[in-house]
Amino acid sequence: MKNKLSLIIISLFLISGCNSSNAQLQLIPAFPNLSFEQPVDIQHSGDGSNRLFVVSQPGIIYVFENDNNTTIKKVFLDIRDKVLFGGEQGLLGLAFHPDYKTNGYFYINYTTSNPRRSIVSRFKVSNNDPNVADRNSELVLLTVDQPYSNHNGGQTSFGPDGYLYISFGDGGSGGDPQNYAQNLRSLLGKILRIDVNKTFGNLNYSIPDDNPYKGNTNGLREEIYAWGLRNVWRFSFDNSTNKLWAADVGQNAWEEINIIENGKNYGWRIMEGKHCFNPPSNCNTTNLTMPIWEYGHDSQGGYSVTGGFVYRGPSASELSGKYIYGDFVSGNIWALELKGDNANNQLLFSTNHSISTFGIDENNELYFANYNTGKLYKFRGTTTKVGSNYLPGEYRLFQNFPNPFNPTTNISFSIPRESFVSLKIYDSLGKEAANLVNELMSAGYYNVEFNSEGKNLASGIYFYTLIVTGLTGLANSFTQTKKFVLMK
Repeated sequence: MKNKLSLIIISLFLISGCNSSNAQLQLIPAFPNLSFEQPVDIQHSGDGSNRLFVVSQPGIIYVFENDNNTTIKKVFLDIRDKVLFGGEQGLLGLAFHPDYKTNGYFYINYTTSNPRRSIVSRFKVSNNDPNVADRNSELVLLTVDQPYSNHNGGQTSFGPDGYLYISFGDGGSGGDPQNYAQNLRSLLGKILRIDVNKTFGNLNYSIPDDNPYKGNTNGLREEIYAWGLRNVWRFSFDNSTNKLWAADVGQNAWEEINIIENGKNYGWRIMEGKHCFNPPSNCNTTNLTMPIWEYGHDSQGGYSVTGGFVYRGPSASELSGKYIYGDFVSGNIWALELKGDNANNQLLFSTNHSISTFGIDENNELYFANYNTGKLYKFRGTTTKVGSNYLPGEYRLFQNFPNPFNPTTNISFSIPRESFVSLKIYDSLGKEAANLVNELMSAGYYNVEFNSEGKNLASGIYFYTLIVTGLTGLANSFTQTKKFVLMK
């Protein structure tokens, strides 16, 4: 069992000079020995290697071990000769295929020149070194002309449905002069969704069956998933609820947060946030979806929103279930909590960081990058001090990652004191499919890898249950169950 479990070392949460029994939520350097040139994306490969990848806007992807003390970063891919870099142009997004461990495919989004255009393409890791990509393996999927140098969008991410989602800005300039965001014959000002596991006609991908304009005969782009967006720089999926959160950078006055749904129109350029833009008053809001949150351009808010993630990590339980996001200009970091139709927003930190991106690792720990210094940071929450170590303050089972998965996924949990722990997998009929943990364990954070190979499991929904017994109180036990999807 010991070779299946990896204790997240508690000393990583210690801060020199912090000796209070209840430390407050803090920002701490994640990898103090590393820095990156203009970091714009933080990703992991989902292959159980515990590595992190940082995208440098001029055209380099770096890889390094997810160890606080690491001193080595390696060049995973260098395509600076392909990339048009400057302002909002450059290498902007990275996504690893859900089955990357088997097929080695990853996808990038970058700007190039002559003519100026955005390219979404697939690369493959080299056959000889897992820390080096095959630079000659590029397969171009999409090419989109860019009329101006700004508003390139850039996020490229796989959703829980296994499809690739891509954001493109409205083409640039100011006020979307060509009204691209409302033009369904253009890919600009949209979030796209494509199936990279199939091809159709002369495309290197296919269109998912429930995309809103699949099969139309009016020339509307079938790749479109949602539209009416100005410049979604960063979006993310909550791996617990599968909601798609997107932060849309505003024009003159308002920054906004949206929950993106299939076939919805989010209003730009008719609306900026919840306010008329073109025309400036008495605009027609029929069939438009309003943001769940907005903030103004002032010293209390900011001027360029950077989308984040719903926090599902182990280090700051007080942030759990809240959407953590920031502003590139003001350096503010907030927590937005959605309860039914009500959104509650809390300012966490006012910083001097130029927050260019957020990202998570294989344990769902959250990081952000300072674009100017090239440094990465993470959150350290309130913890319980036991002896000389900081330990988790609650029993908790975290959402697995990746989800869906094939064939491996990681399951994390925390126990604040020595307990007898059981962790089991069940199919949809309640039949036990795997017994991952069944032993007395010390307090700490744990990560377990579940490998479905050789277990004769079909594709479908499964459940994993954490049971902790021998407790004082809590009816002498703690039980929590979550579901995940095996997709072969």
